[in-house]
Amino acid sequence: MNMRKYVKLVGLLLLSFSIVFISNHGKVEAKTTNDLDNEINELNKKGNDVNKKKKDVSDESSSVKKEKSKNKKEQTSVEEQLAEINTELEETKSNILAKEEEIEKTVQEINDLDNEIEQLKEDIIELEERIEKREELLRDRLRSIQEAGGDIPFLSVVLSSKSFNELISRTSAVNSIMDQDKNIMIEHEQDQKELEEKQVAVEDKKAKVEAKKEEQENQKASLESLEVKLDKQNKEKESIMAALKEEFEELENYEFTLDEEKEILQQQEEAILKAKELAESEKAEIEEAERQAKLEAERQAAAEREKEKEQASQASSSSNASTSKKQSSNTQSSASSGNPAPPLQSGGNGVLNWPTASKNVSSGYGPRWGTEHKGIDIAAGKGTAVHAAQSGVVSRVVTGCVEGDRSCGGGFGNHIMIVHQLNGKTYTTIYAHLSSVNVSNGQSVSSGQHIGGIGNTGDSYGAHLHFEVHPGGYGGRGTAANPMGYLP
Repeated sequence: MNMRKYVKLVGLLLLSFSIVFISNHGKVEAKTTNDLDNEINELNKKGNDVNKKKKDVSDESSSVKKEKSKNKKEQTSVEEQLAEINTELEETKSNILAKEEEIEKTVQEINDLDNEIEQLKEDIIELEERIEKREELLRDRLRSIQEAGGDIPFLSVVLSSKSFNELISRTSAVNSIMDQDKNIMIEHEQDQKELEEKQVAVEDKKAKVEAKKEEQENQKASLESLEVKLDKQNKEKESIMAALKEEFEELENYEFTLDEEKEILQQQEEAILKAKELAESEKAEIEEAERQAKLEAERQAAAEREKEKEQASQASSSSNASTSKKQSSNTQSSASSGNPAPPLQSGGNGVLNWPTASKNVSSGYGPRWGTEHKGIDIAAGKGTAVHAAQSGVVSRVVTGCVEGDRSCGGGFGNHIMIVHQLNGKTYTTIYAHLSSVNVSNGQSVSSGQHIGGIGNTGDSYGAHLHFEVHPGGYGGRGTAANPMGYLP
């Protein structure tokens, strides 16, 4: 779910829900049973509204939980993909190192072959010298034979011998010369063949090793390309994971906001029930007072009728009857008043009383520091008593905030919300940045009751009371009005 949608939903929710706990059991005005019936009907209606809002918040909370679950599954999937990529990346890096070692060995092998070729070149020079010597010797032999007229006649060598020993000697010499020529030719052929084979073998081996080196370098290049690809995938997955974690954190914050909304609505519902009970109790008291007054009037009327019968004189009876009616009228007037309360005095400009003895407003309602200041700040020393601006029911209490934690209590720090029913209209007053709180949720308070002490908790920079007024009930910061219009 898009987080901008969350913000929009929260805004709409805050604007739509209102704390409508209705109570004015401090008797700021006389009420009839019809007034109380209307008040009870209004409470029932507002109770239904609260239930609907509670359902909306619960549905939204369920939706957020589903989104969180989906987000967690995606995180798990991405983590698994990251693990696979990292494993493959480590294997690739290891393969690159191994390939580099292979290439290094191949390079050494090529260097060895180059050394072998250099040695072979020296051997070739030596062989060429030997071959050249043999060729010179063979040329000399051929020249001698040619000068002798061709081949040396073996028979003339034998027959020209003067003795048997000379014959043997000459025969051996001829054979030796012939064998020597033969050996020279064989060695010459072998050296030439060896030279050719060595040249071919070394060149072939070098070509293979160079081909192997080229293949290894290609493999290394391929591995390095894979490493770059895997590294890119790794960064992309890490980016996705970071986005998922950020979204999950936003979901958790939104869920926390919804939990707060549910808590406020639950407190609202409880206060409505209590206000309804008080209204029904007051209605019952008034009905009982009216019933008793009626009985008393009937009893007195019966007594008067009995007294009239006993009067002997018409004039005396008339006088007594007149006195009885006057008494009855006085009794009925007294009885029907029930529990009268003086009308609420606004003091000229409003219906609320100052919440502190101090009236030193250090910061007024309206634009301030680039934002809208939704209340007034009343300067006074830490611990100075804070009083309920009128009778009502405590709808919300937040405690446990300490100085320096500017986010605690949504910036209000320790604070109290009270709902009042004044002249048929609902008001919510807020008392923020308190150092102490003396009331609890759902408690009925009277006008001027000591409810807490001035402090410096929440988003505050010095001891003072932040005081807000919300005509019609609290519906978010947008429902606030200038408190000065409601104070004496």
